Amino acid sequence: MKNTWLAWRYLWKSEDIRRMLLVTLGLLAIYRLAANVPAPGIDVTVLAQLKQLISTQGNFVQFLNLLSGGTISNFSILSMGVYPYITAQIILQLLIPIIPSLQKRMQENPTEGRKWMERTTYYLVVPMAALSAFGQINIFNQLTLSSPAINKPVLDFGFSGPQIIPSLTALISMVAGTMFAIWIGELISEYGIRKQGLSLVIFAGIVSQMPANLLQIFADEQNRYFLLVLMVVVILATIFAIVYVQQGRRFVPVMYPGRRVGNRMSMPVKASLPLMVNMAGMIPLIFASAILQFPAILSSWFLNNTNETIRQIAIGTQTTFSPNNSAYWIIYFLMVVIFSFFYTDVLFTQQNYGDNLKKAGAQIPGVERGKKTQDYLSKVQRRITLPGALFLGLVAVLPFLVSLFLEAVGIGGGLGSSSSLFLASSSGLLIVVGVVRDTFSVIDAELKLHGYQDSILVR
Repeated sequence: MKNTWLAWRYLWKSEDIRRMLLVTLGLLAIYRLAANVPAPGIDVTVLAQLKQLISTQGNFVQFLNLLSGGTISNFSILSMGVYPYITAQIILQLLIPIIPSLQKRMQENPTEGRKWMERTTYYLVVPMAALSAFGQINIFNQLTLSSPAINKPVLDFGFSGPQIIPSLTALISMVAGTMFAIWIGELISEYGIRKQGLSLVIFAGIVSQMPANLLQIFADEQNRYFLLVLMVVVILATIFAIVYVQQGRRFVPVMYPGRRVGNRMSMPVKASLPLMVNMAGMIPLIFASAILQFPAILSSWFLNNTNETIRQIAIGTQTTFSPNNSAYWIIYFLMVVIFSFFYTDVLFTQQNYGDNLKKAGAQIPGVERGKKTQDYLSKVQRRITLPGALFLGLVAVLPFLVSLFLEAVGIGGGLGSSSSLFLASSSGLLIVVGVVRDTFSVIDAELKLHGYQDSILVR
């Protein structure tokens, strides 16, 4: 305990680490301040009524609002956050092994390949953010127009007559908000906590919703203590499971050849190659969420179509891909499991362990070098990925399972109630735990770099 206290005290005593932490906190404060700035042209009265509507219905918009840190319910210029950037990165990573020319570009010159990927990601972010903003505005307007108590658009949106300028202004400001969030994340990575900028931006948004969710639990006077105990149990069990699975490794034995030292030949060295149970991390959750949002956003364009058939198809699509529908959660679970296998395969192929071990002269006992080694390791990796993929799928649908439990005991349930029990969505909790562990690892490395060798921050 004493060593832990000394480690934390050293964080503040070291000028470099103190500046790093203060810069990070300052930039996150600026981000959260900007998250409360509404997009231009918003009807403030309708927006206030819309917030009440979202908080009581537990619909698709509330589900999106959980991971955005409340920016969607505020109709903020940061409504999309940094998710278009992350989605663009994932798409490019998935395209590289599929398109031979891209794979060749990355292999021939990795440095130039990374620069190309970063530049292309920025180009891809702009249309994706604009598309997402367009869909969100349509969804908001549909919600307010379909509510008898409101029956007004939150934003007079359209591309004809006097609506053009306000509509373009709103779209441009929301896309600019996404680029601003990305810029804040990069500043944190450069001047604050290293390599954690975008993760901390997402983390700050999720954590900012926890007090409101806690108040939502205490607002239920009849069941508040039951919900509070259930919340603690669910959170602790989920965190334990997340940490346990994230730390899971399968160690494959590897023999490295002995080295000649003068006239002597050293003995072969026994080592092991650690393969992660959950190599894909939280990426399948983010990617599956983005894919499932797309049909609802796309259908929002046709909700006011004059053709009744098209309008009914759009309404049916939104109903199917709404978190209030059990079909949504079944599709979500399956997509997370499938993406876990697919993304792990992509990452594992890029590692190219077979050739790398062959170049080092290493060999897995009983397995030929080169392609045979790669095939063997791929088979092992797929086998241990199964429990990790099923775990991620379970984490994804945990709010739905909790809502079913609450309904079974007669408390009501719903997405809002189950989300409150996590103080964030289960996907958000996975992100929070992952970011906290990674951040502590970075801080621990900084402490050791500054001469504090006995740091136990992450043990």
